Amino acid sequence: MIFPEGLTQSQAVRPYAASLNLLRDAGLRPTRQRLSLAKLLFSSGEARHVTAEKLHEEALADGVKVSLATVYNTLHQFTEAGLLNELVIDSSRIYFDTNTDSHHHFYNCATGALYDVPKEDVVVSHLPQPPKGARMAGVHVVMYIDE
Repeated sequence: MIFPEGLTQSQAVRPYAASLNLLRDAGLRPTRQRLSLAKLLFSSGEARHVTAEKLHEEALADGVKVSLATVYNTLHQFTEAGLLNELVIDSSRIYFDTNTDSHHHFYNCATGALYDVPKEDVVVSHLPQPPKGARMAGVHVVMYIDE
């Protein structure tokens, strides 16, 4: 049997197997919509930055019947389960990042593209003390660029 280029027999016969395992390992029930969206987000193995609207467009183009509200809910569930990081760029732009390791970002103001920056490439020499009773949970730097 010949399989599409780059796919193993297992991937061709069970295209949702990796997504199924990912969701189960994260403690999420593998619904049809979650499986379809997980496949779109994670199957390439590459880090992705998506908005709910962009993922909704991709899902519809892939033949997945899903509402924008379901995409938003699923992205938030994936974030709560630790599969994604949520990045609020401004009040109208929220991205979801498949790379959950600690890192920073360049944000292209002209195109809306996000680019990963390794954690080691950003050095913060001084941080203020957090308010009394609070502790520093982390630092995330977004550098805004133009073309």
